[in-house]
Amino acid sequence: MRVYKPKDNVQKKAYYSDRFFISPQVPKFDVESDEVFAKDLEAIKAKFEVKEAYIQVEQMVVFINPEDNFKVLELLKNDLEYTQLSEMSAIDWLADKQGFEIFYQMLSMNKRKRLRIKMFIKNGEAVNSVEKLFRSADWSEREMFDMFGIEANNHPFMKRILMPYDWKGHPLLKTYPLEGDEFAAWYEVDKIFGKEARDIIGPELRDTAKVDRYDSDRFVRLGHEVPKGTTITGNEPKVEQNYQEEDGVFLVKKLNKKDSVIVTDPQR
Repeated sequence: MRVYKPKDNVQKKAYYSDRFFISPQVPKFDVESDEVFAKDLEAIKAKFEVKEAYIQVEQMVVFINPEDNFKVLELLKNDLEYTQLSEMSAIDWLADKQGFEIFYQMLSMNKRKRLRIKMFIKNGEAVNSVEKLFRSADWSEREMFDMFGIEANNHPFMKRILMPYDWKGHPLLKTYPLEGDEFAAWYEVDKIFGKEARDIIGPELRDTAKVDRYDSDRFVRLGHEVPKGTTITGNEPKVEQNYQEEDGVFLVKKLNKKDSVIVTDPQR
């Protein structure tokens, strides 16, 4: 397992350098440019405070206060025909803004419009569950709690949904190491065999980028196949394999490696 390096300041580092193309900001348009969205926004403003609103990629984005999320979505569902909550989750802005951005992606089939409700909460704050309005929010709110640690008040079953109930940490936080932390490395060993077996088994390898071509137990060496458990010397001759039945398949030409061509032109 790789040595863990703290990633607390990961958001303060530049994501791009001069070697890479930086995508420009997607343009924003005034809500008044769309008659349907303009009326919807007026209906929301009549009852709630709107911090910001604009149209981006043909959908309206509305920023609200976090304490109004349930009532705003209730208005959208009952009065403005946004009857589907197609997606909801959070974005980690802890390093930059000390909090999270929560979004609700709404869809109106009658209007053929998409609307995104956004709000910002501080670290440690909870949100109001909208599961009573949209059943799709049940698992989404559990996943948000599991991955980010954000609780939804009044949720009927606020438990983890992807990770085990006794898991420590929240994997979608930007400070969470990609290969997992020390707890992740020993979780299954401790759970199945007990901590006394650590010296015998060793930590779990969670680095998906690590490939050992001499590991005959877990890695197939294409062209140099050997029986499982064989000691690899590195001098094994290359083995030509046929990946088709002896008589071929009806209407399918038998593969001949000598006739194969490597395509180098992406426009071909």
